[in-house]
Amino acid sequence: MKNNSLTKRIGLILAPALFIILKILPIELISVKADAVIAIALWMIIWWITEAVSISVTALLPLLLFPLFKIMPIADVGANYGSPIIFLFFGGFVLALALEKVNLHKRIALTIINWTGTSPNKVILGFMIATGFMSMWISNTASTVVMLPIAISVINLLINDTDGFSKQDQNFALSVMLGIAFAANAGGIATVIGTPPNSVLIGLLENEYNTEISFLKWMLVGLPFSTTLIAIIYFVLIKLFPNKGIAFKASKDVISNELHKLGNMSGKEKQVLYTFTIIVSLWIFRTVINSLVPSLGLSDTMISIFGAIALFAIPYNLKKGDFILEWKDTQKLAWGILILFGGGLALAKGMSSSGIVDVVANGISNAKISIILTASLLILLMLFMTELMSNVALTAVLIPVVAGIAIGLEIPILYLLIPVTMASSCAFMLPMATPPNAIVFASGFVKVHQMARIGIILNLISVALLILLFQFFIPLIF
Repeated sequence: MKNNSLTKRIGLILAPALFIILKILPIELISVKADAVIAIALWMIIWWITEAVSISVTALLPLLLFPLFKIMPIADVGANYGSPIIFLFFGGFVLALALEKVNLHKRIALTIINWTGTSPNKVILGFMIATGFMSMWISNTASTVVMLPIAISVINLLINDTDGFSKQDQNFALSVMLGIAFAANAGGIATVIGTPPNSVLIGLLENEYNTEISFLKWMLVGLPFSTTLIAIIYFVLIKLFPNKGIAFKASKDVISNELHKLGNMSGKEKQVLYTFTIIVSLWIFRTVINSLVPSLGLSDTMISIFGAIALFAIPYNLKKGDFILEWKDTQKLAWGILILFGGGLALAKGMSSSGIVDVVANGISNAKISIILTASLLILLMLFMTELMSNVALTAVLIPVVAGIAIGLEIPILYLLIPVTMASSCAFMLPMATPPNAIVFASGFVKVHQMARIGIILNLISVALLILLFQFFIPLIF
């Protein structure tokens, strides 16, 4: 704790000090404007890595420093914090809030686990499928928090049985815990709203390159990758940590009891389920709807906001003035993440408008570097760096640079940006890498060396999958 506090204090002072030094030095790296952006970016990166202040507070720096150093007028900087992609994610957050408020997410998770069976490996698979599915729609942290107490109830059956907590039992407990955390990380890759880095990328593409990736088109890439990764994680877990000889039918009772506690589906749950189904269907079939009714001009953000308004405005009981959501519920909303998006988009705009991205593109173009080697190194860099710092902050910093590299390599920017962005969600090695990793580590059933042992294998498998995605699959879709 003391070391962590020291790191924060060093970061707090070092970042602005380095910024001042870079501004004072009579050296011009690119241009006055570009050098100022680099200095601000370094300030933000140091604060993001050390978490000297909240990462969301750090994301506000462009609002102050960009106008101050004549990089962009404040109106142009502020526009990034109100980008359509931020409202797409806001709507997604509201939808997740409703799912959690009426406990529908828990019912869905328990139902999936109930379907998969009661043998140890099927229980592990059930937890992973349920967590992965939930992470497509709600935060990976919330998904993990929902699954953890249910998993602990099942593990307690083994702790309290006749042979105590045997080696096989421990392997099962470890597999369940790691399966939940890793499925939560991988599940979010499947959809635009599943994890913040996806939205950072889509916001950058719309803001800087006038390129749109629809909800459905992202799923065509994200869902197969996410499903494949979760399947691989499952097989690696049961091979590395075998649990032969465990038999406990009582696990079925635990799940049944949890479902029984929820009772029959309430009217509010049904209303949220209908809203959820309609919104997801509109996202998936938006392009078809727009082709049939061109004047409608539906966007994913419009659909997202429609869903959010419906949850606040369509009454459950009009006479009683009872609605699914009230504004006070938004106290639980991750407002800081929305600000973080804005800061990332503002930083990307600064890099682009000051010529940094062009310099990177020209440098790569002149260097004549192998495309596949460059892609592999960028995926590797993103994936292993995200073990140490926020994947949203890392994506915000690296993605504009990667776009410049793609331009320099003369390949469509999506080919490189999509796998590199996805890499930021593949952190499996360390407890501090993602909230799900930290949550299951805190349960006491997982040791750091165990997470690191399987994590390094999964990280390398993820790199290989992402390279295959870059080389063969993405060109088919885009």
